[in-house]
Amino acid sequence: MDSKWFTIDRVDRDSYIISEYRHWEETHCYLLNGSKGSLLIDTGLGIRDIYQEVVKLTDKPVTAAATHIHWDHVGGHKYFPDFCAHEEELHWLAGEFPLSAETVRAMVVDRCQLPEHYDVSGYEIFQGKPSRVLRDRDVIDLGGRRIEVLHTPGHSPGHMCFWEEERGWLFTGDLVYKDTLLAYYPSTDPEAYLSSLERIALLPVRKVFPAHHSLDIEPEIIIRMRDQFRKLKEEGKLRHGSGTFRYEDWAVWL
Repeated sequence: MDSKWFTIDRVDRDSYIISEYRHWEETHCYLLNGSKGSLLIDTGLGIRDIYQEVVKLTDKPVTAAATHIHWDHVGGHKYFPDFCAHEEELHWLAGEFPLSAETVRAMVVDRCQLPEHYDVSGYEIFQGKPSRVLRDRDVIDLGGRRIEVLHTPGHSPGHMCFWEEERGWLFTGDLVYKDTLLAYYPSTDPEAYLSSLERIALLPVRKVFPAHHSLDIEPEIIIRMRDQFRKLKEEGKLRHGSGTFRYEDWAVWL
């Protein structure tokens, strides 16, 4: 049971997906290699050492950049001293994360095939000081690959998508994926969610890389999500407490 926590998929010769399918959230992390350095978008839950997988796939210095500072996206940051974070979520990294450690530990073990002998009582919410603070439109230059930061709040105040214009690749974090989008708890903003969808819907996206669940996802889902969020707003339902709305292959919990 303990032999294979991560699943590795190769996108092309310079890009990899590192997934944690044995947890119910099925978190995906993305390693992008350039000629000068590598970028790891999200580091997963931190249940197992993702660094040991990354060093098999690159010999360049690695910078970690979370789409947002939620426990399932920064758990492996403890293995990467060089990491980035958005300015809107620095306080979460400094001990002000809105969920308690007990609540997070309960989610770690929920519907999860944990590695044998794993002691969840030792699970901690990552805290630290980033080596770089990211803002909207910043560019991460990997050498031959330029990754643009797009501030896309809604799921969280400092949520970011990462846009590689040359390839038409969009790494959407928790803004877009197939399953139930979460916009119901106090740190979410349904109106901002719509604004973020409006923004990325204008991009010439050729490939969507989500942070959770199915990797079989096409760019057209962005338009469908935007249109349904627009409809919810027109109906006065784009607000906390209005319920869960289900569509063809996704849903949103408000």
